[in-house]
Amino acid sequence: MTIKKPSRRHFLRKLALLSAGVSLPSSLLANQTIATHADLMPTDMSIAFNNLHTGEKLHTTFYHQGNFIPQSMHEINHLLRDHRNDEIGTISPDLMVLLYDLQKTLGANHAFEVISGFRSAETNAMLSQRSNKVAKKSLHMQGKAIDIRLPGTSLTHLHRAARQINRGGVGLYSGSQFIHLDTGRPRFWGS
Repeated sequence: MTIKKPSRRHFLRKLALLSAGVSLPSSLLANQTIATHADLMPTDMSIAFNNLHTGEKLHTTFYHQGNFIPQSMHEINHLLRDHRNDEIGTISPDLMVLLYDLQKTLGANHAFEVISGFRSAETNAMLSQRSNKVAKKSLHMQGKAIDIRLPGTSLTHLHRAARQINRGGVGLYSGSQFIHLDTGRPRFWGS
């Protein structure tokens, strides 16, 4: 009998749920402990942001030795809040791991410039009325999407690298000078 080794993506999803305090059925955890996959995860994961709307900056280690760090995740939630009404949402740990992997893929060390992180339902409704490019059920409202750019990296290169990771939605908005990333199903678009 051949035992299929789970993908890194599958493992990270379970790890994020466990770190968020979500219990998983034992059948999903069988033979898939964190120790089994220690070689797949770096010991530490850090990230830096520059929120272009609030002027706030953050550089934090959000993951250390198998655990997401609650204080760091709280700081990320605050920085990525809806800048229009200061509503704070819960940002998905999967999104942070995706951004970390994107930065490592690019070999970049600059802070991500944030155009939009979490969006309240109120803000999202207002934006979707103004533009048909804003989804009415945007993953921004669930803390699973972010609009960014990365100094020193062209948008097309950033978009291409995010597509190669293939772990969610990746949109290129050349006119507005940002890319959209989310942890939904893999799909790609560009303008």
